[in-house]
Amino acid sequence: MAEFLGGWKRDLRCGEAREEMAGRQVTLMGWVQRARNMGGVIFVWLRDISGMVQVVFNADKLDEKTFALGGSLRSEYVLAVKGEVALRDASAVNAGMATGRVEVLVKEAKLLNASETPPIYIEDDAKDNEAVRLRYRYLDLRKPSMQQMMINRSRVINAIREHMIAEGFAEFETPILTKSTPEGARDFLVPSRIHPGECYALPQSPQIYKQLLMLAGMDKYFQVARCFRDEDSRADRQPEFTQLDLEMSFVEPRDIQTVVEGAFANVFRKIKGIELQLPLPRMTWKDAMEKYGSDKPDTRYDMQIETINQVVKGCGFSVFDSAVEEGQTVCAITAKNAAHLSRKEMDALGEYAKTYHVKGLAWLALHEDGTVRSSFAKFFSEDKLNELLRHMKVEKGDALFIIADKKLIALTAMGQLRAKLARELGLIDKNKYNLLWITEFPLLEWSEEEQRYQAAHHPFTMPMEEDFELMQQHPELTRAQSYDLVLNGIEMGSGSIRIHASDLQEKMFSLLGFTHEEAWKRFGFLLEAFKYGTPPHGGFAFGIDRLMMMLFGAESLRDVIPFPKAQNAACLMMDTPSRVTDDALKMLHVHFDEDVKG
Repeated sequence: MAEFLGGWKRDLRCGEAREEMAGRQVTLMGWVQRARNMGGVIFVWLRDISGMVQVVFNADKLDEKTFALGGSLRSEYVLAVKGEVALRDASAVNAGMATGRVEVLVKEAKLLNASETPPIYIEDDAKDNEAVRLRYRYLDLRKPSMQQMMINRSRVINAIREHMIAEGFAEFETPILTKSTPEGARDFLVPSRIHPGECYALPQSPQIYKQLLMLAGMDKYFQVARCFRDEDSRADRQPEFTQLDLEMSFVEPRDIQTVVEGAFANVFRKIKGIELQLPLPRMTWKDAMEKYGSDKPDTRYDMQIETINQVVKGCGFSVFDSAVEEGQTVCAITAKNAAHLSRKEMDALGEYAKTYHVKGLAWLALHEDGTVRSSFAKFFSEDKLNELLRHMKVEKGDALFIIADKKLIALTAMGQLRAKLARELGLIDKNKYNLLWITEFPLLEWSEEEQRYQAAHHPFTMPMEEDFELMQQHPELTRAQSYDLVLNGIEMGSGSIRIHASDLQEKMFSLLGFTHEEAWKRFGFLLEAFKYGTPPHGGFAFGIDRLMMMLFGAESLRDVIPFPKAQNAACLMMDTPSRVTDDALKMLHVHFDEDVKG
């Protein structure tokens, strides 16, 4: 039968017992990992969040009731013991445990709670089905690796918060019940009982509120913010997530970037023992696309993209010649030591490239004996081929890959091929952390589906000052004062300088297809606020969950969040989302169609 603490006070955690404590009387409390009954002696591994220690029930030194309690223990029973820390015999030392040189000789014990046999193994190397792990997440979180991950999460957030406070930022909370936005991902909506037919939205970010805080003169704001997006779940996405959100007044991009760099440097120093070299490298969006075929390039390996229109011009290969004549892009990469790839493997790479909407992939392998195997070399003269190989620095043992198509399509496909080759050829140093800023993104993107421009970042982003006049005549050429922080090919966060003038904000809304009336209906509170002396301001936000994945090599966000949703955005543990009563729906003035109710 379970007992109360009855005045017992834990004075040592299980993983803290050490040799220098020998002879000390201690009180431990935790969970039984396993028990081994040797007849007159029972060995129990007792575990808490700090680690594990061996406790010993000896029949010769205990009353019958206490020893019987030791014999009844099973995995995950909650136990309290009082005893003496003792050194283990040399032959019994467990060098694999931090507490492996000591044990605790039990004098008294209390069973604080029993446990049924758990549906999952509380061990790090257990191969439980993920759905079962999520269904019993509270048990999954007992695993030492999961507990350590959650402790590390707390340490990461504290390192960020410590830096922000040291930089003079104040932490403010912004509303969770807010207004639905017309841009970006789908909102989670909350019907209002008091205002029939109207809804709140859960925030995709605190964007507008933090801008209003700058208008209010708060100068430097930050928040560890919960955000919500109703989008399809992936390994690196969740419907609700945590981000570090910040905003500053009277700043330019580098001022904000310096603060963010400092936060990351503090995390890497305290969590990984790595000193980042600051300031971080910077690369424009244009350069990133042309050199790496991605706006989030992985710079841990080389293999940069080259545009070779002038090299292949007039080469005699119709695919390249027609691309050059039509103003398209012919781009190439050299893969070192990849000439061994078979024809089948080359064809597979071609099919992979086609999934990114290019017509095909041309390739060449230069073998160690100087022979060439290629899908296009027969169309080139010897001089033209040698010119191409020299330009691309193709050496014996290397392979060359070429794509010809519309510029962004060709570069994007080549960027994806570059990343695939790096993975398959083992070119990625997984111990490296390459951070860099990508700057000067396009302000707008054209949507073929909606036949209008959309904000590439968000509709509150300031254009580059030198591009103001382009906004009306050539919106597609307008650059934004926006910037992303990229780590090993993964976007960690985004930021921008914000529009702080009402007339410019209205102009931006107009470019996005909003009429004057629509803009004021949706954002009238912001446009009106801008009339009352708004300071130039900007900010940034980065995902803490994604940062955790990168720091600790997790395969999924679900491994770094205490209570995540499953792939289909459901919580298997609490069975949500779930039905509510008709009365509850009636109060909210909500009605579901019968076919939806099922």
